[in-house]
Amino acid sequence: MIPFIGFGIIGLLAAYVIRQPGEGIVPSERASKAIRWSSIGEGVGLFLASNIVINLHHPEFLMPAMALVVGLHFLPIAYAAPFSPFYALGGALILFGLIGFIVAAPLGGAISGFASAGGLWVASALALRRDIHFKRGNRPIMSASV
Repeated sequence: MIPFIGFGIIGLLAAYVIRQPGEGIVPSERASKAIRWSSIGEGVGLFLASNIVINLHHPEFLMPAMALVVGLHFLPIAYAAPFSPFYALGGALILFGLIGFIVAAPLGGAISGFASAGGLWVASALALRRDIHFKRGNRPIMSASV
């Protein structure tokens, strides 16, 4: 139940931030293109990773494989934006994925899944905080290059 509560809170905060006046953070054309292609690659990667682990009869590797793909998708965005927290998030998710492959099942998948979800929740909360500061005109948190 706790993951659903966390997701609900982030969703409500996102709805609040979106409805605030102001433009917020607008990605550059280069960053927009990287986000678009990286997200397409993430979707294809998740499809392939899930099919590979299921067809190899190792469903215990599903969460680690997903964490690995999602982590990898942040790296080109971090490079194109340039926004170094995306390197940290991508690196953390890749590390959580690798831990999930190393630690024996079912604990490896659980560690990988919960750690990845927690990392993404923290990143979402920080992104919402950053966007609300930009919408209010308080720009000292980060540059507007993203």
